[in-house]
Amino acid sequence: MRVITPPADDFLLHDRPWYVPVEDEVELFEHAHASKLPVLLKGPTGCGKTRFVSHMAARLGRPLVTVACHEDLTASDLLGRFLLLGDETVWVDGPLTIAVRHGAIVYLDEVVEARNDTMVVIHPLTDDRRILPIEKLGQVLHAPDNFMLVVSYNPGYQSVLKEMKQSTRQRFISLDFTYPKPDIEQQVVAREAGCSAEIAGRLVKVAQKVRNLTDRGLEEGVSTRLLIYAGRLIARGVSERRACDVAFARTLTDDPDLRRSVREVVNDYF
Repeated sequence: MRVITPPADDFLLHDRPWYVPVEDEVELFEHAHASKLPVLLKGPTGCGKTRFVSHMAARLGRPLVTVACHEDLTASDLLGRFLLLGDETVWVDGPLTIAVRHGAIVYLDEVVEARNDTMVVIHPLTDDRRILPIEKLGQVLHAPDNFMLVVSYNPGYQSVLKEMKQSTRQRFISLDFTYPKPDIEQQVVAREAGCSAEIAGRLVKVAQKVRNLTDRGLEEGVSTRLLIYAGRLIARGVSERRACDVAFARTLTDDPDLRRSVREVVNDYF
């Protein structure tokens, strides 16, 4: 029986993704990594959580293994499984096992989407044991000092059925993320979208107004990611109103009244 694990080079980030710190999150993440502490990132969709983790992995010079969690995610999806390869049975490491073996940063995105029984496998990695038992192999992996576990979730989507258990939650230090301040968000949109600072500033103003519509039934406001999408379309020659319509109004809601409200906000600035 062979064990197959991809080399660490498959996960190395050679370029550091651009990121503008909002508060002291960069320093806190570095301290957590040095102290071997797991980190929980909380914040709305598209506010920069994934970009931040990528930036920090490159800054620390560590491979990054990312897992997009979902309700069908099993423990085997994280740990690995036996597969038939030709005439032999081989063990293929899952992403969590790969990260532990290589001392990587593993990022479980939207962790509350995964089943609770699946998330139990991360518990031994989040206390002073820092171990990963793999029962099917009869092995216990000890995480090296440079291994780090990072998870994220969107508090706005929590429900009775999708809420992080306290037994899991209290195993992490937590960093709160939100949309950047207007001047920082304008800088981010202009740079990432390749549009002018003026266009970026107007897009940010639209976002601020639309985010206030959440008290009128809009589930979530315009993310920084959607602002960048609109800015890229505008930079390619798409009209401002059309770009905002396909990036904001049509993406955020199917409700005709809410779409109309979003378009009215856009018309105020474009």
